[in-house]
Amino acid sequence: MTRFAALVMRDLRLAWRRPGDAAVVLAFFVLAASLFPLGIGPQPQTLERIAPGALWMAALFAAMLSLDRLFADDFADGTLEHLALAPLPLELMALAKCLAHWIVTGLPLALLSPALGLLFGLDASAIATLAVSLLLGAPSLSLLGGLGAALTLGARRGGALLALLVLPLAVPVLIFGVGAVESLKGGGGVLTHIAMLGAFLAGTLAITPWAMAAALRQAME
Repeated sequence: MTRFAALVMRDLRLAWRRPGDAAVVLAFFVLAASLFPLGIGPQPQTLERIAPGALWMAALFAAMLSLDRLFADDFADGTLEHLALAPLPLELMALAKCLAHWIVTGLPLALLSPALGLLFGLDASAIATLAVSLLLGAPSLSLLGGLGAALTLGARRGGALLALLVLPLAVPVLIFGVGAVESLKGGGGVLTHIAMLGAFLAGTLAITPWAMAAALRQAME
């Protein structure tokens, strides 16, 4: 097992020991999405129209709930300094932690979205498009959230600062994710929006690990 995979497995084991963290994220996603039908009303046409935006917004805020602890626990007990001295580059360490975050939060959110899509009256093709867009978009949210977590590491009220940093950066993911479903409902193609989500993910993969590593080094000085 490579050092990268070992670090991912370590974070997954830690998450398994705290199942409440993942449960809170999923519960928030379900509750937040369920509030839209209650607040707007049971009209099927209205619910179907707002479904992509409502579900994507709920997923975005749910994914952010656990981001402030991405590096904070390891920073508080000194583990982060030991990881920084390990043979694995700090960039890959940050990437491994973001991958573990996506497996624990982003992947379950994408897998849960079809059930909530039924709540809004979406058809099978729209539900499939929503799930695919979340599968492609959620990793970008984890990477952007990891950058925000690294930049706010050790700061007072880091959670509020993290939200202020990440939400503007996540706007393109939200636009293309919602646009994929909206384009399908409008009779257009979805490949352009899916391709843009993939391109954005490739861009974040190329940039954010280096930025996270620089921010973590600054926090440990």
